Amino acid sequence: MSLAPLNPSGILQTAFSFWSSKVLLTAVEFGVFTKLGGRQMTGAELGAEVGLHPRAIADFFDALVAMGFFGREGDGPGSRYFNTPEGLLFLDEGSPRYVGGILVMLNARLFKFWNDLPTALRTGLPQNEVKHGQKGIFEELYSDSAKLEQFLGAMTGISRLNFEALAETFDFSRYQTLCDVGGATGLLCIEAAKRHAHLKCESFDLPQVEPVARKHIASAGLSERVTAVSGDFFKDPLPKADVITMGMILHDWNLEKKMHLIRSAYDALPEGGALVAIEALIDDGRRENVQGLLMSLNMLIEFGDAFDYTGADFRGWCSEVGFTRFEVIPLGGPSSAAVAYK
Repeated sequence: MSLAPLNPSGILQTAFSFWSSKVLLTAVEFGVFTKLGGRQMTGAELGAEVGLHPRAIADFFDALVAMGFFGREGDGPGSRYFNTPEGLLFLDEGSPRYVGGILVMLNARLFKFWNDLPTALRTGLPQNEVKHGQKGIFEELYSDSAKLEQFLGAMTGISRLNFEALAETFDFSRYQTLCDVGGATGLLCIEAAKRHAHLKCESFDLPQVEPVARKHIASAGLSERVTAVSGDFFKDPLPKADVITMGMILHDWNLEKKMHLIRSAYDALPEGGALVAIEALIDDGRRENVQGLLMSLNMLIEFGDAFDYTGADFRGWCSEVGFTRFEVIPLGGPSSAAVAYK
């Protein structure tokens, strides 16, 4: 039996993938999808709006076509580019489901920091602003309200689908109250309250975040059932609630701080209450969830000792604290909700 010949295409595709990544990230930074909106434009017209050199126009826009991020009607200089349905929904800043904020952050910060991955792997030290004598990401964000709101907006875009999926799939009917720890703009509480009219929710975060959360909650028309409360989850007890959620929170910290947060949640929950951690949860065999594993490497680059984890890791930590029952709920894509019941 003859075997198919081996070829290096998979190796080369991954090796060169930073090219396509940079094209997409640059397109978002330039606002190409937003400027195009629902229109059709020639390359010359769109290039003029974006400020491109004539040499770059065809290659840049046609690369976006070939990668599936743009559509194009016709061929040659007179052809007209248009947004795909996905581009219009997720990459046009005017869309309520815009996810481009996190792409702007990737381009501005992480693209260059990941160049120092070899150093991170050998030293275990952060490779972000701290390496260059600047403030850490959280210290910088919380000292500048404009940057903080931009960051929270970026996280809202990337978190929305997960929070919607949790609100749809987790059985909230048994519970009356929810507290989202590290609640940012209050999005998780908003999505849960929209779908479960009996639920009262609190979004818990630092004092600098509270005004941003209040604004988003009021905009959603949910101020009567969703409130924003402030505190420091490493210094203050967590608010009492039947369900405590942490969306992309635990992975930001080392094991000691992870355990502090899990213990704080246990103390705040009643008998039968639930802790829900939403992450790009690594599969227990550590063979399948590429995004979860890469996210954990990103935590190395950002914080050094922070890391992502498996459902089995979560179960072990929560068992140590006193939780007695566990499950993992897939939320779509690489993300899952790890649930521990008291």
